[in-house]
Amino acid sequence: MLPPKDLKSIIYKAKLPEMVVAWMFWCVALSVALIALFTDGVVETSGISLIMFVFGLFFSYKSYKLATKNLDKNISYGRLESIVTNLEDAVIAYDNNFKILLFNSSAERIFKLTKPQVVGQIIGPERASEPTLRLLTQTLFPSLAPAVVTQSEPDQFPQIVDITFTNPQKEIRVSTDRIIDKDGVLLGFVKVVKDRTREIQLIKSKSDFISVAAHQLRTPLTAINWTLEGLSRNEKLNEADRTLAQNGFTAATNLLKTVNDLLNTTEIEEGRFGYEHKTMDFIKFIEEILANAQVVAKKYGLKLYFDKGGYEKLEVNIDASKLGIALSNLLDNGMKYNSKEGSVTVALRPVKDKPYVQVSVKDTGVGISPSEIENIFGKFFRASNARKIKADGSGLGLYITKNIIEQHGGSIWVESTLGRGTTFYFTLPTDPNLIPKAEMRFI
Repeated sequence: MLPPKDLKSIIYKAKLPEMVVAWMFWCVALSVALIALFTDGVVETSGISLIMFVFGLFFSYKSYKLATKNLDKNISYGRLESIVTNLEDAVIAYDNNFKILLFNSSAERIFKLTKPQVVGQIIGPERASEPTLRLLTQTLFPSLAPAVVTQSEPDQFPQIVDITFTNPQKEIRVSTDRIIDKDGVLLGFVKVVKDRTREIQLIKSKSDFISVAAHQLRTPLTAINWTLEGLSRNEKLNEADRTLAQNGFTAATNLLKTVNDLLNTTEIEEGRFGYEHKTMDFIKFIEEILANAQVVAKKYGLKLYFDKGGYEKLEVNIDASKLGIALSNLLDNGMKYNSKEGSVTVALRPVKDKPYVQVSVKDTGVGISPSEIENIFGKFFRASNARKIKADGSGLGLYITKNIIEQHGGSIWVESTLGRGTTFYFTLPTDPNLIPKAEMRFI
């Protein structure tokens, strides 16, 4: 005997609309059987009844399976609808004609619209002129929005953009993906919209605090730096006093670098680092950076080398000040964490079949642990062996370097062998059209 739970399930499914065909067959079969009892030709009628009985069983089985399948689909859809409805992020789905198919409760909250106002409506670009639909239309068509920052590669899905609205003040991140059936036919699109207004306000408040504090520190630190540098060179002081002044100068210099790193990081993340690209000879640019680094190299007893890779002259479009920070950071790391009588080599190589030049900065130092390499460009990250060698440091240098390289249209990566050395590679485009036109924001 079936358990009560299974029996209830069968009875419930037997009442579903998909079972109508099966019940119709059974009604017809029963009618034929009754006729056979009161008419001649019992044998023929019985044969027909048998055939209809077999078909009835077949259709009952098929109808029951279909009812079960559709019931499971409806349950799954109901669960999915419940999840989508209760998501904190807005979800908007529309077909190829921009007819809105789905508009969840979070979308109602963010766009100040109700589902009946939107679902079934075709929202084209021209509807941006309607005050109630302006925000929604600009979200569906980001090119109409006042300020947009693309966070994904072109023609790559999901497409991710950050949109800033001024009236009302709102910050959203929009992720757009395609709706494709099992045959690969495009049915429409779905957008997931995250309201980041409060999040951005909090991050901006923190950034403003860091920026103000760093600015307030930088002016007196610069004055202290100059004073201590002057004292460390004053021959009227005895050796002990000059050594004390030199130690103070070194500490003030390190602190000033940390302050500058904090300011640079804040400006980079807010997209206001202020790049000014100019075409210049990249060979001379690197030679000047290396000349400035010679003082530190001598202090550590290191050799600096420049492998031009066959280039006599190489014109690139760069912001010399910003890229100087990036290259100096790589050289600084290569010298600080090197071995005695080691070396740092800067090398240039063309990138095959692409309008890029590859720059490498190779040292003979302590290397980086394989488990830490993936975090090396993270904000405030310092490798464990680097912290043992040099306790102070902000952990911002490589984070800043990575963002500067990417803002020049290049990419950066690292290869390292623990105990044998590290090589940082980065690329720069030789075609100025490959340089991003606007600064990226990271908040």
